[in-house]
Amino acid sequence: MEYVIEMLNITKKFGDFTANDNITLQLEKGEIHALLGENGAGKSTLMNVLFGLYQPDGGEILVRGKKVAITDPNVANDIGIGMVHQHFMLVENLTVTENIILGNEPKKMGMINIKDAAKKVAEISKLYGLDVDPYAKIEDISVGMQQRVEILKTLYRGAEILIFDEPTASLTPQEIGELIDIMKKLIGEGKSIVLITHKLQEIMDVSDRVTVIRKGVGIGTVITAETNPEELATLMVGRQVTFKTEKGPSTPTEEVLHIENLVVEDNRGIQKVKGLNLTVRRGEIVGIAGIDGNGQSELIEAITGLRKVKSGKISLNNIDVTGKKPRKITETGLGHIPQDRHKHGLVLDFSVGYNAALQSYYQEPFSKNGIMNYNVVSKKANEIITDFDVRTQGENELARALSGGNQQKLIIGREVVRNPDLLIAALPTRGLDVGAIEFIHKRLIEQRDNGKAVLLISFELDEVVNVSDKIAVIYDGEIVDTVLPAETTEQELGLLMAGHKKIDMVVVDNEVKVKEGDDNHVE
Repeated sequence: MEYVIEMLNITKKFGDFTANDNITLQLEKGEIHALLGENGAGKSTLMNVLFGLYQPDGGEILVRGKKVAITDPNVANDIGIGMVHQHFMLVENLTVTENIILGNEPKKMGMINIKDAAKKVAEISKLYGLDVDPYAKIEDISVGMQQRVEILKTLYRGAEILIFDEPTASLTPQEIGELIDIMKKLIGEGKSIVLITHKLQEIMDVSDRVTVIRKGVGIGTVITAETNPEELATLMVGRQVTFKTEKGPSTPTEEVLHIENLVVEDNRGIQKVKGLNLTVRRGEIVGIAGIDGNGQSELIEAITGLRKVKSGKISLNNIDVTGKKPRKITETGLGHIPQDRHKHGLVLDFSVGYNAALQSYYQEPFSKNGIMNYNVVSKKANEIITDFDVRTQGENELARALSGGNQQKLIIGREVVRNPDLLIAALPTRGLDVGAIEFIHKRLIEQRDNGKAVLLISFELDEVVNVSDKIAVIYDGEIVDTVLPAETTEQELGLLMAGHKKIDMVVVDNEVKVKEGDDNHVE
């Protein structure tokens, strides 16, 4: 068997904490090898060792049969290893080409030769079907396009072995499909890929073999065609995982959130929410289903006070909160799990303890007369760590040192313990493993069962259908229909999300389709 990479008995420690404990991973030429594990299991650490960002405390690395010391990412690049990081390493106000050549700029007569570099970028882009404008600025392109730029960066530097770290965590379903096609094309061109992920269906769709890590220990390697999602989930978590969310019927009572004729504009002054009406009651979870970019972000920002309202009214607990400051809205009974945990959920260079107190630090019992009570902060942080299974070395650890799943649990714990009347959960399981997803879904249902109102925004259709009691479908800034999960199908939801009217749908061979010759969209 020809291995292009062999990581043999790799151990990596951070102080007393062992992130990788004697792990072996072998990558064959021309394969997609999935590295599967819970958030915080040690997947990214292992790949950061391979890419030269960390140095191992034990074991050895062989590249094409020869032992190597990968002392930094430049060495990794020189021997043909490239890494596409989960959180993109891009400079937003530079162009695609400028980002790709950064640190490796071609010169002509002492000047950076952007023209030739852009031409080479365009050639590579066309060869692999990446379809990126070399002169576009990063800040002006979608997340999916930004990821293509990261891939181009590795290919521009001649990478033959590519590491993808949670590549689909921030992508829409359509972008995920496009990325899978790109990965298959890369393999067809003779590349080899290590895919770090916890999305079981993606592993089944694209990988050849899977190595499973649990709590820093290698559990084993299996052939994808000889396994199934249930077996992989058990290997990953160490117990049987429930894929179907278990919940009883909802018993909604009075309104908590009431939105009338809401109009919200984006930063360019373009209307993104257009006369939207929505109600969420105590004791129910209302899910918003829609394709990314149809006004979801602007809706959340308007409710939470992070964006100005052009017109319309938002009421929370029968109090008009339209245009109020975020703190005032929060105090009226709002909890918010933001869609971007790094930008809006945490202060990454604050400790776990300080992040646990972010929303309430100025109130009793956290402070009195402007003086913080750090003992109370510590106690509350440790309660959240215990009750929400935040896997950390302690309250004093920096938030940035936690895995994505544990950062998310910390945010959810902080919001839930405040006991809000309305909990907005925006993409609450983005980038999380099946164990963490199961845990978070249970917590959302607990809130509902405790008489709270929950507004769930997700691009994962399965999540919306499994967790919600009612589904409000958003298209072009409007709620086009509200359906019950038990009375709809993925096909019907997909057509509603694409802007088709329910009246124009028919059932043909047990599938919901648009009537022939009728392609009306919601206006």
